[in-house]
Amino acid sequence: MAEVSTNALLPDTFQGTAADIAGQIGLMWELIKAPLIVPLLRVAIYICLAMELMLFIERLYMGIVIILVKLFLKKPDKRYKWEAMREDLEIGNAGFPMVLVQIPMFNEKEVYKVSIGAACNLSWPSDRLVIQVLDDSTDPLIKDLVEKECLRWASKGINIRYQIRESRGGYKAGALKEGLKHDYVKDCEYVVIFDADFRPEPDFLRRAIPFLVHNSEIALVQGRWRFVNSNECLLTRMQEMSLDYHFTVEQEVGSSTHAFFGFNGTGGVWRIAAINEAGGWKDRTTVEDMDLAVRASLKGWKFLYLGDLQVKSELPSTFKAFRFQQHRWSCGPANLFRKMVMEIVRNKRVNIWKKFYVIYSFFFVRKIIAHMVTFFFFCVVLPLSLLVPEVEIPVWAAIYIPCIITILNSVGTPRSIHLLFYWILFENVMAFHRTKATFIGLLEAKRANEWVVTEKLGDALKNKDKTKPTKKPRGSLFGDRILPQELGFALFLFFCGCYDVLYGKSQYFLYIFLQVVTFTIAGFGYIGTIVPS
Repeated sequence: MAEVSTNALLPDTFQGTAADIAGQIGLMWELIKAPLIVPLLRVAIYICLAMELMLFIERLYMGIVIILVKLFLKKPDKRYKWEAMREDLEIGNAGFPMVLVQIPMFNEKEVYKVSIGAACNLSWPSDRLVIQVLDDSTDPLIKDLVEKECLRWASKGINIRYQIRESRGGYKAGALKEGLKHDYVKDCEYVVIFDADFRPEPDFLRRAIPFLVHNSEIALVQGRWRFVNSNECLLTRMQEMSLDYHFTVEQEVGSSTHAFFGFNGTGGVWRIAAINEAGGWKDRTTVEDMDLAVRASLKGWKFLYLGDLQVKSELPSTFKAFRFQQHRWSCGPANLFRKMVMEIVRNKRVNIWKKFYVIYSFFFVRKIIAHMVTFFFFCVVLPLSLLVPEVEIPVWAAIYIPCIITILNSVGTPRSIHLLFYWILFENVMAFHRTKATFIGLLEAKRANEWVVTEKLGDALKNKDKTKPTKKPRGSLFGDRILPQELGFALFLFFCGCYDVLYGKSQYFLYIFLQVVTFTIAGFGYIGTIVPS
């Protein structure tokens, strides 16, 4: 080593053949590898292994609890007081509480009719129901269509109100907050929120409201999402697998053990008094629903999740819409964690175990660690370890524990168990976006409060032959379809895979090359539904 001169280490110019340049690069790599690369990579591996074990213990805990819940815990109508709402012969419908239905909208041309129609068909006395369409649309044509639809239902005797604002301040949170200020809302005790693509069954209120009426400590009754377009494409199947685990396991466990979970923003009924006591809707993050849920929980309110109370909805079927949604869903919780962690710690109204559950399990592991370990371990650290044979990753960490975690994640959607391997590869790609969004939220960087409404297609694709094609904006091909970051990761992984084939002793190149294919497909935008121009 001492014989290597300074000129050899740092030559003035890289002159000579390609072999000479490759030799110089190889020499520099060998010189920095032992004192710098190997220690840093080992530290990264230890950090990733710690995060993986945290995620594994969390998933195992959730799996054990959900089995115990299913086997031994009584049904919600047995754990809480529940009695069907009936019309009284003496007082008529006055025995039914006043309920407000809020439907926030923003340029929802494809789905506004189904959501308004479903809300208007709810089986609840019409004189005890107020339907509020909160339209923040910026397209005058769509606003006119939505208003006419509201007038059409109003002519049938439905108490429906069409509300618009001068600005979109606060986005959805601002619209919901503004909607509660109207005079006709003062008599309402409960509010149910349905996003524009949600289609509740007629008996939704009759099944949910009694839990709130007869149990004064319950602030929220959350229904389960079901997806009308889950079979549309492979992208929607992948989403169904992730969300089914969330509802079947995470929401059920939170409801059964701590009476707490994150409000999903739609398909749930709130006690208006609980909203007011918690401080109302706030727009400080892009997860106003989770924000309200945490604040209400810290006030001592309980939440109830009903797995058999199902609401039909639509999954984003274009990759662009899904990426924007995942950015919001990953950035918002991280940003909320940053803002509320000390408030949770200092709270004196909830016990220490609930604080630990909210801070560690709900926020830290599920909203931060889960994204980071998926991306850094499987897309960065593992591929890099193939280039450095001095560093070895245990087989249990690279294969066995990830397989167990994946199997535990699959319990929510048994019908898609044959898609598990594709789901792993796809989740690794999305982990890149989620990790980036998580750091933006934690650091409260530039895009921390970016709000892009998830595009819903409704029946647009079915009716594509009946409509005139719209001219696509210039430059949208590169922004929407070609993603340089994904393609860059594909090249990086391809290099690592080739190196493992030529010089490595492991068989990880099989996984690496499959991940290369997945990143490449994502990089060229060939995921999900391709909307014709």
